[in-house]
Amino acid sequence: MKKIAFVFFLIILAVNCKTKEEKNSSEPEISTEMTEEKMETSSPILETGCYIYEANGNKIRFEITAVSETVLGNLDYALKEKDANTGTFAGVLKDSILIGSYTFVSEGMESTREIAFLLKNDQLIEGYGELDETGTAFKDKNALSFSSSMPLSKTDCDSEM
Repeated sequence: MKKIAFVFFLIILAVNCKTKEEKNSSEPEISTEMTEEKMETSSPILETGCYIYEANGNKIRFEITAVSETVLGNLDYALKEKDANTGTFAGVLKDSILIGSYTFVSEGMESTREIAFLLKNDQLIEGYGELDETGTAFKDKNALSFSSSMPLSKTDCDSEM
């Protein structure tokens, strides 16, 4: 059931992105170019590739495989004295904040939760905040705290989990 919900979410996201592209194509070329220039200068650019944190027996590996209207990737957590999580990420980048759904498998069970990262100086810093009653989404995305002691740094994707 969770897989169906995740696929449904991705389809809706893709349809919404296509609608935005069609609206943008009706605008004059100059206006579109100016908007793209403003976006590039106002927020850092997220690139495909690997972002990794590894220290003190903890390892987080986030391989971003696609960056467009939707950011897609593979995200793995191997935290000291905790069960490892392996999964996929689908989200959007807005104002240097990457937020989306992380669907993962841990102890043989599939789960989905909302996660957020702040993109700063070629690093991704995980955000934390109060969760809703289901424990799978943030109550207030504007109140997230990005004070992670485990920043993920851009690196080559050669490293294995």
